[in-house]
Amino acid sequence: MKQTKRIRLLCGQLAPCETFADVGCDHGYCTQYMLEENLCRRAVVSDISAGSLSKAEKLLSAYIAEGRVAPVCCPGLEKIPRDTEQVLIAGMGGEEILSILREGFLPPALVLQPMRHAPKVRAYLLENGYSIVRDFTFFDGKFYDVLRAEFPAYRGAAVRSYGERELTFGFDNIRSPSPDFLQMLEEEMRKCRARLAAAQKPVPAVEEKLRRITEVYHDLARSV
Repeated sequence: MKQTKRIRLLCGQLAPCETFADVGCDHGYCTQYMLEENLCRRAVVSDISAGSLSKAEKLLSAYIAEGRVAPVCCPGLEKIPRDTEQVLIAGMGGEEILSILREGFLPPALVLQPMRHAPKVRAYLLENGYSIVRDFTFFDGKFYDVLRAEFPAYRGAAVRSYGERELTFGFDNIRSPSPDFLQMLEEEMRKCRARLAAAQKPVPAVEEKLRRITEVYHDLARSV
Protein backbone atom coordinates (compact mmCIF):
# COMPACT_ATOMS: atom_id res chain seq x y z
CA MET A 1 0.00 0.00 0.00
CA LYS A 2 1.20 3.55 -0.73
CA GLN A 3 2.75 4.80 2.50
CA THR A 4 2.86 8.60 2.40
CA LYS A 5 2.67 10.19 5.82
CA ARG A 6 -0.74 11.63 4.97
CA ILE A 7 -2.20 8.28 3.94
CA ARG A 8 -0.61 6.56 6.94
CA LEU A 9 -2.09 9.06 9.40
CA LEU A 10 -5.52 8.96 7.77
CA CYS A 11 -5.53 5.17 7.93
CA GLY A 12 -4.52 5.39 11.57
CA GLN A 13 -7.83 7.13 12.33
CA LEU A 14 -9.94 4.40 10.71
CA ALA A 15 -11.56 1.92 13.08
CA PRO A 16 -12.97 -1.59 12.53
CA CYS A 17 -16.51 -1.55 11.15
CA GLU A 18 -18.94 -3.60 9.14
CA THR A 19 -19.28 -1.13 6.27
CA PHE A 20 -16.92 1.60 5.12
CA ALA A 21 -17.13 4.30 2.45
CA ASP A 22 -14.36 6.43 0.99
CA VAL A 23 -15.94 9.53 -0.56
CA GLY A 24 -13.73 11.26 -3.10
CA CYS A 25 -11.58 8.13 -3.00
CA ASP A 26 -9.09 9.04 -5.75
CA HIS A 27 -6.63 6.10 -5.79
CA GLY A 28 -8.47 4.14 -3.08
CA TYR A 29 -5.46 3.58 -0.82
CA CYS A 30 -7.41 3.96 2.43
CA THR A 31 -9.99 1.42 1.30
CA GLN A 32 -7.16 -0.94 0.37
CA TYR A 33 -5.83 -0.53 3.92
CA MET A 34 -9.23 -1.29 5.48
CA LEU A 35 -9.55 -4.48 3.43
CA GLU A 36 -5.97 -5.69 3.79
CA GLU A 37 -6.16 -5.23 7.55
CA ASN A 38 -9.58 -6.93 7.73
CA LEU A 39 -11.09 -3.82 9.31
CA CYS A 40 -14.31 -3.95 7.30
CA ARG A 41 -16.44 -6.57 5.58
CA ARG A 42 -17.70 -4.34 2.78
CA ALA A 43 -16.66 -1.02 1.28
CA VAL A 44 -17.90 1.57 -1.18
CA VAL A 45 -15.51 3.81 -3.09
CA SER A 46 -16.95 6.90 -4.72
CA ASP A 47 -15.73 9.85 -6.69
CA ILE A 48 -17.43 12.52 -8.75
CA SER A 49 -14.73 11.97 -11.39
CA ALA A 50 -14.97 8.76 -13.44
CA GLY A 51 -11.25 9.09 -14.19
CA SER A 52 -10.32 9.24 -10.52
CA LEU A 53 -12.69 6.41 -9.68
CA SER A 54 -11.08 4.24 -12.34
CA LYS A 55 -7.77 4.43 -10.43
CA ALA A 56 -9.45 3.00 -7.35
CA GLU A 57 -11.22 0.36 -9.45
CA LYS A 58 -7.87 -0.78 -10.82
CA LEU A 59 -6.24 -0.92 -7.38
CA LEU A 60 -9.19 -2.73 -5.80
CA SER A 61 -10.15 -4.93 -8.76
CA ALA A 62 -9.74 -8.21 -6.86
CA TYR A 63 -12.01 -7.01 -4.04
CA ILE A 64 -14.54 -5.71 -6.55
CA ALA A 65 -14.57 -9.14 -8.24
CA GLU A 66 -15.20 -10.75 -4.83
CA GLY A 67 -18.14 -8.43 -4.25
CA ARG A 68 -16.56 -6.77 -1.22
CA VAL A 69 -16.12 -3.35 -2.86
CA ALA A 70 -18.72 -1.39 -4.83
CA PRO A 71 -17.43 1.53 -6.94
CA VAL A 72 -19.92 4.33 -7.58
CA CYS A 73 -19.48 7.54 -9.57
CA CYS A 74 -21.52 10.23 -7.86
CA PRO A 75 -21.31 13.54 -6.03
CA GLY A 76 -20.91 13.28 -2.28
CA LEU A 77 -22.98 10.67 -0.49
CA GLU A 78 -25.60 10.40 -3.21
CA LYS A 79 -25.10 6.66 -3.87
CA ILE A 80 -23.56 5.66 -0.54
CA PRO A 81 -25.81 3.25 1.41
CA ARG A 82 -27.31 5.01 4.40
CA ASP A 83 -26.48 2.13 6.72
CA THR A 84 -22.74 2.71 6.16
CA GLU A 85 -21.03 2.81 9.55
CA GLN A 86 -17.87 4.78 8.82
CA VAL A 87 -17.23 7.38 6.12
CA LEU A 88 -13.94 8.95 5.12
CA ILE A 89 -13.93 12.31 3.31
CA ALA A 90 -10.41 13.63 2.76
CA GLY A 91 -8.68 16.23 0.64
CA MET A 92 -11.66 18.57 0.15
CA GLY A 93 -12.38 22.04 1.44
CA GLY A 94 -14.28 22.25 4.70
CA GLU A 95 -17.23 24.00 3.04
CA GLU A 96 -17.45 21.20 0.47
CA ILE A 97 -17.36 18.55 3.20
CA LEU A 98 -20.18 20.33 5.05
CA SER A 99 -22.22 20.55 1.86
CA ILE A 100 -21.77 16.80 1.32
CA LEU A 101 -22.95 16.01 4.85
CA ARG A 102 -25.90 18.41 4.74
CA GLU A 103 -27.10 17.04 1.41
CA GLY A 104 -26.45 13.43 2.38
CA PHE A 105 -26.66 11.81 5.80
CA LEU A 106 -24.72 11.61 9.06
CA PRO A 107 -23.09 8.20 9.61
CA PRO A 108 -22.14 6.92 13.07
CA ALA A 109 -18.44 7.60 12.44
CA LEU A 110 -16.60 10.09 10.27
CA VAL A 111 -12.95 10.65 9.44
CA LEU A 112 -12.50 14.05 7.81
CA GLN A 113 -9.48 15.84 6.43
CA PRO A 114 -10.61 19.34 5.46
CA MET A 115 -8.13 21.40 3.45
CA ARG A 116 -9.66 24.66 4.73
CA HIS A 117 -12.20 25.91 7.28
CA ALA A 118 -11.54 23.23 9.90
CA PRO A 119 -13.18 25.38 12.64
CA LYS A 120 -16.47 25.35 10.69
CA VAL A 121 -16.25 21.58 10.37
CA ARG A 122 -15.64 21.19 14.11
CA ALA A 123 -18.58 23.45 14.95
CA TYR A 124 -20.91 21.53 12.61
CA LEU A 125 -19.94 18.16 14.07
CA LEU A 126 -20.48 19.34 17.64
CA GLU A 127 -23.79 21.00 16.77
CA ASN A 128 -25.01 17.73 15.28
CA GLY A 129 -24.26 15.55 18.28
CA TYR A 130 -20.86 14.12 17.39
CA SER A 131 -18.01 13.66 19.81
CA ILE A 132 -14.73 14.61 18.14
CA VAL A 133 -12.40 11.93 19.44
CA ARG A 134 -9.28 12.92 17.46
CA ASP A 135 -8.47 16.38 16.12
CA PHE A 136 -4.90 17.29 15.22
CA THR A 137 -2.61 18.92 12.65
CA PHE A 138 0.26 17.23 10.85
CA PHE A 139 2.78 18.18 8.18
CA ASP A 140 3.43 16.26 4.99
CA GLY A 141 4.67 18.81 2.48
CA LYS A 142 1.88 21.08 3.74
CA PHE A 143 -0.18 21.27 6.90
CA TYR A 144 -3.28 19.12 7.22
CA ASP A 145 -6.03 18.84 9.82
CA VAL A 146 -7.62 15.46 10.49
CA LEU A 147 -10.68 14.79 12.63
CA ARG A 148 -12.35 11.59 13.77
CA ALA A 149 -15.91 12.05 15.01
CA GLU A 150 -18.39 9.53 16.38
CA PHE A 151 -21.88 9.63 17.79
CA PRO A 152 -21.39 8.81 21.50
CA ALA A 153 -23.81 5.89 21.28
CA TYR A 154 -21.81 4.25 18.49
CA ARG A 155 -18.82 3.01 20.49
CA GLY A 156 -19.24 4.88 23.75
CA ALA A 157 -17.03 7.76 22.67
CA ALA A 158 -16.22 10.20 25.45
CA VAL A 159 -17.58 13.70 24.94
CA ARG A 160 -14.70 16.20 24.99
CA SER A 161 -15.37 19.79 25.93
CA TYR A 162 -14.50 22.35 23.24
CA GLY A 163 -13.74 25.93 24.15
CA GLU A 164 -12.86 28.75 21.77
CA ARG A 165 -9.24 27.67 21.38
CA GLU A 166 -10.10 24.02 20.76
CA LEU A 167 -12.70 25.02 18.20
CA THR A 168 -10.27 27.32 16.39
CA PHE A 169 -7.11 25.22 16.54
CA GLY A 170 -8.15 21.65 17.33
CA PHE A 171 -8.57 19.82 20.63
CA ASP A 172 -5.45 17.67 20.52
CA ASN A 173 -3.35 20.55 19.23
CA ILE A 174 -4.27 22.61 22.28
CA ARG A 175 -4.16 19.84 24.88
CA SER A 176 -1.06 18.00 23.59
CA PRO A 177 0.64 20.15 20.93
CA SER A 178 2.90 18.37 18.46
CA PRO A 179 6.02 19.82 16.81
CA ASP A 180 4.05 19.92 13.54
CA PHE A 181 1.34 22.10 15.10
CA LEU A 182 3.84 24.46 16.70
CA GLN A 183 5.59 24.73 13.34
CA MET A 184 2.26 25.63 11.73
CA LEU A 185 1.71 28.40 14.29
CA GLU A 186 5.20 29.75 13.58
CA GLU A 187 4.46 29.80 9.86
CA GLU A 188 1.14 31.55 10.39
CA MET A 189 2.83 34.19 12.53
CA ARG A 190 5.41 34.78 9.79
CA LYS A 191 2.66 35.15 7.18
CA CYS A 192 0.80 37.68 9.32
CA ARG A 193 3.94 39.73 9.92
CA ALA A 194 4.77 39.67 6.20
CA ARG A 195 1.27 40.89 5.31
CA LEU A 196 1.48 43.71 7.84
CA ALA A 197 4.92 44.72 6.58
CA ALA A 198 3.73 44.73 2.97
CA ALA A 199 0.61 46.76 3.83
CA GLN A 200 2.64 49.46 5.62
CA LYS A 201 -0.49 50.46 7.46
CA PRO A 202 -2.71 48.99 10.19
CA VAL A 203 -4.73 45.93 9.13
CA PRO A 204 -6.92 45.20 12.17
CA ALA A 205 -8.03 41.70 11.10
CA VAL A 206 -4.46 40.55 10.50
CA GLU A 207 -3.23 42.21 13.68
CA GLU A 208 -5.91 40.43 15.70
CA LYS A 209 -5.10 37.08 14.04
CA LEU A 210 -1.42 37.57 14.83
CA ARG A 211 -2.21 38.47 18.43
CA ARG A 212 -4.34 35.33 18.94
CA ILE A 213 -1.85 32.98 17.29
CA THR A 214 1.08 34.48 19.18
CA GLU A 215 -0.74 34.14 22.49
CA VAL A 216 -1.57 30.48 21.82
CA TYR A 217 1.94 29.74 20.61
CA HIS A 218 3.63 31.16 23.70
CA ASP A 219 1.20 29.42 26.05
CA LEU A 220 1.78 26.07 24.37
CA ALA A 221 5.53 26.46 23.93
CA ARG A 222 5.86 26.98 27.68
CA SER A 223 3.93 23.79 28.36
CA VAL A 224 5.94 21.53 26.04
